Amino acid sequence: MSKMNNMNYDEAIKKLETIISSLESDEAVSMEQYKQKAIEAKELISFCRKQLIALDEQMKSAVSSN
Repeated sequence: MSKMNNMNYDEAIKKLETIISSLESDEAVSMEQYKQKAIEAKELISFCRKQLIALDEQMKSAVSSN
């Protein structure tokens, strides 16, 4: 997940969409490629979820301090 340290939410979503598209395509992939893409997708989802949770907390904090 070290690649994601320099990635923002929008970049992660685009990468996730690319992975999903490639897995949904008719292109043949080996089991190892499928496994690697699935692992990367899981890491991207986790990264995005953490970003959204942090944003939600910031928004709640901003609203409650007004």
